[in-house]
Amino acid sequence: MQRLTVLLAAVGACLGLLGAATGGASPAPLDPPGMQPTHQRQKRDWIWNQLYIDEERNDSLPHYVGKVKSSVNHKNAWYLLKGDYADKVFKVDKETGNVFAHERLDREKIPEYHLTALVVNKMTNEYLESPSSFTVKVHDINDNWPVFTHRLFNASVPEMSPTGTSVIKVTAFDADDPTVTDHASVMYQLLKGQEHFNINNDGVIYTTTNDLDRETKARYEVVVEARDGQGLHGESSTTTVLVTLQDINDNVPYFTQSKYTFSVPENIHVGTSLGSLCVEDPDEPQHRETKYSIVQGEYRDTFTIETDTAHNEGIIKPIKPLDFERIQQYSFTIEATDPTINTRYWHANPTRNMARVIINVTDVDEPPNFQQPFYHFQLLENQKKPFIGSVLATDPDAARRSIGYSIRRTSDKGYFFRITKQGNIHNEKELDREMYPWYNLTVEAKELDSRGNPTGKESIVQVHIEILDVNDNAPEFAQPYEPKVCENSPQGKLIMRISAIDKDITPQNMKFRFSLGTEDSNFTLKDNHDNTANITVKYGQFDRERTKFHFLPVLISDNGKPSLTSTNTLTVAVCKCNDYGEFTFCEEASARAGIGIPALVAIFLCILTITVITMLLFLWRRIRKQARAHGKNVLEIHEQLVTYDEEGGGEMDTTSYDVSVLNSVRHGRAKPPRPALDTRPALYAQVQKPPRLPPGMHGGPGEMATMIEVKKEEADLDEGGPPYDTTHVYGYEGSESIAESLSSLGTDSSDSDVDYDFLNDWGPRFKMLAELYGSDPRGELVY
Repeated sequence: MQRLTVLLAAVGACLGLLGAATGGASPAPLDPPGMQPTHQRQKRDWIWNQLYIDEERNDSLPHYVGKVKSSVNHKNAWYLLKGDYADKVFKVDKETGNVFAHERLDREKIPEYHLTALVVNKMTNEYLESPSSFTVKVHDINDNWPVFTHRLFNASVPEMSPTGTSVIKVTAFDADDPTVTDHASVMYQLLKGQEHFNINNDGVIYTTTNDLDRETKARYEVVVEARDGQGLHGESSTTTVLVTLQDINDNVPYFTQSKYTFSVPENIHVGTSLGSLCVEDPDEPQHRETKYSIVQGEYRDTFTIETDTAHNEGIIKPIKPLDFERIQQYSFTIEATDPTINTRYWHANPTRNMARVIINVTDVDEPPNFQQPFYHFQLLENQKKPFIGSVLATDPDAARRSIGYSIRRTSDKGYFFRITKQGNIHNEKELDREMYPWYNLTVEAKELDSRGNPTGKESIVQVHIEILDVNDNAPEFAQPYEPKVCENSPQGKLIMRISAIDKDITPQNMKFRFSLGTEDSNFTLKDNHDNTANITVKYGQFDRERTKFHFLPVLISDNGKPSLTSTNTLTVAVCKCNDYGEFTFCEEASARAGIGIPALVAIFLCILTITVITMLLFLWRRIRKQARAHGKNVLEIHEQLVTYDEEGGGEMDTTSYDVSVLNSVRHGRAKPPRPALDTRPALYAQVQKPPRLPPGMHGGPGEMATMIEVKKEEADLDEGGPPYDTTHVYGYEGSESIAESLSSLGTDSSDSDVDYDFLNDWGPRFKMLAELYGSDPRGELVY
């Protein structure tokens, strides 16, 4: 097809030249804009329209291209060229029309040039013909060799691919004219890598073998050469292709050693790892799917081997408890396989994917083992049995120590039961199912040494004791009923439907029977035989003024074994009703019933509280009285005792400091020591005041000093009295005081000679004092 295209192009060019030689006319182009001919001229045609020249000519410049010539024959005609490459690459001889190329042309750069030829009058520069466009085509020569699109190609192919598997297609381009035969044709061949690859004429590289193993060699380097069939000087180009083998799962895992030995204690928990198995797999991690299995041995139900995908290891775990006393060593054969591998790649040595595993079990002092994971016993309520059930635990070790049992007292319920040395459980008291239907006990089993002391190893087990029901509760009302009836209710009027419940377990076939405890009533009871009963009016017309409440004793019996009967009282209130039978006024049954049990309990608690508080107060007062009888301590005396022995001075003690008032009646004699508290005279004894001195007479300074010394000596010698700084002594009253001493400590009301009637003259503000201390009209002193 390529050669046919080139041939057709050549034929077309020849026909064009033939037409120009025979004067074949072609339409002349229009004049350029702005060029108007001065006169009408007959249109003539150019005798050519296309020129040719070979590229890369080696002869000297300029190169002759061709001749432009018009059918106009004028002696003054000049030929001119217009265009981008006119007068630069191509020039024309104005006289002859010969066109020359002044540069060596390269078809790969510019395959053809477009020019315009003009014929003008060299005298007037007028156009003798219309401009004609023509093309200068550059003929191709085979002066280029193929060049690859990349200097380096990367490719990949799965390992172990079959022969002929395509790897990659490389492409090289030749810049020469592809329409010319063999100028742009490319030929490929391998310079390196021919052992495993080859390339076809289209540049496709393919495998020539089916044993490409990534684990042996993961990358290959292939060098490709490209040349054309008639290249200059045999020139060519090369490129490098790096072929990487993609990994596939074509290798069987194999163990790194033929035997594995592990030691594990017998008390290892089920599901805990006891060791790992290592295998090698040359494939990449995403293609490692190892599966481990026990193929020889009788312990498949004792151990399992799980795969650790992160490390491609086999983890051995026990799936049942180990017992040193039963089996001391386990031995079995394991196999490592890959379930995803293709069987055609099974070329590994089958013996390398098997190994022997030996597990040695070591002895451990284990706690006792109960025969059952839990125990369930049943006990009838209201019974005290010496034996409810027994638990049994044994020492799993070879020592076979004896076992001691105990109940953990986690709550008060644990004290209801006791366990013997043999593991027998019995109850300490009768149990009520209606209080606790189940009792959950935790029983401990401890190993005992030869002396009966616990060794520290213990186990626990849960014991569930179910209390079975006994018909020991009589039925009762299902709820508190408050029936009401109109005082004018007719005979047969339904008052209420009642039902019953039983605290015992009520089976489906439980039937309650209802009846009235007395027939002397205006009510009747009808048993509906569906565990309900109707209360209806028997005669009608109630006398509310006489009886506001009717008490109906209702007997309820069950069909248990034995059958139990209870008496429940219905309090029916007689109410006033309107004409429509609606209740208008009813008295509360609670008011009729009086004080209830909760109220009585509250009252009793209040009385008890008051009694206790009264007794405590009485005891406190008694203790305090006894403490007072034994005397007070010195601190209480210092805080409460105030001695009034002397009165302060009156008005005279403010005038000239009359020292005579400080003289006592003892006239300088020392005051004897103060008697003890129990022998001290009464506080209200009459205080003898010193005699008044005549006017103008005053005590001298010597008497003053003597008086102070006497007072100091009295204070120093008084060892039983309080500190002097807390004793207020008022020994004398001022000599000019009208009221004399106002203190009541030294005054006896019965012997008082003071007349307080003058208080009546002091006004209403002293009325109260006058009434208290003055004389009443009957002549009696008021005090």
